[in-house]
Amino acid sequence: MTETRSKFEAVIFDVDGVLVDSPHEAAWQESLAELMTGDWQDLRAETSWHEDAFTPEVYRQVLSGRPRMDGARAALEFFGVPDAEHRAVEYADRKQQRLLRLIDERRFRAYEDGVRFVAAVRAAGLAVAAASSSKNAGLFLKAIPAQGRPGVTLLEQFDADLSGRPVAHGKPDPELFLTAAAELGVPPATCVVVEDAISGVQAAKSGGMAALGVARFGDAEDLARAGADLVVASLDEVDVDALTLGRLVRRAHGSD
Repeated sequence: MTETRSKFEAVIFDVDGVLVDSPHEAAWQESLAELMTGDWQDLRAETSWHEDAFTPEVYRQVLSGRPRMDGARAALEFFGVPDAEHRAVEYADRKQQRLLRLIDERRFRAYEDGVRFVAAVRAAGLAVAAASSSKNAGLFLKAIPAQGRPGVTLLEQFDADLSGRPVAHGKPDPELFLTAAAELGVPPATCVVVEDAISGVQAAKSGGMAALGVARFGDAEDLARAGADLVVASLDEVDVDALTLGRLVRRAHGSD
């Protein structure tokens, strides 16, 4: 996106995959394996699931960016598990229990480019909000130090935190992002949404917002096809000064 539009006033961040390399994927994968080799083992012959079937691509295409129950249902339907609507409750609960254990074990890390980008857009005068579908996002953000501010957590850097906020419709519906814009007091058209998930990019565009895709896993083409205005491998590539002029572009080569 090289054209100038109305000045950007806010940046809305997804958390998992953008700011945090979290154990969500591991929790979903391990929980399903536990069920399919345990309580649900009699169902295996009716499904396409096997030990190597839950790949990172399946996570990104089917689960990433969705609210917990929507993701559980989508994954079970993907693998052809009978009565997916009913079994999704058990799967989602099992996943949450495993995720909390993985968080306790500190099986996550911050994406440092994401932490730097939050600090940079704040310094440029833009409002910032966290808007993850996950109710656990705050646990991660509280554990990450803010850039250049000893004793301050990344969570404290946000003007609004809507992570895990109940909404009638999850991504790719734009409701969560539109709610974030409303809480920040800015029009949707002046917001940039930072997402790593296809469903999140679609939600941003449906809400009339600019979408900045972060391709952490070589999925730049997928994010571009979903409608991202700019796709980068690292948020360090984004020209923050240009955002204040309404332009979502890469930094010039060699710029500081």
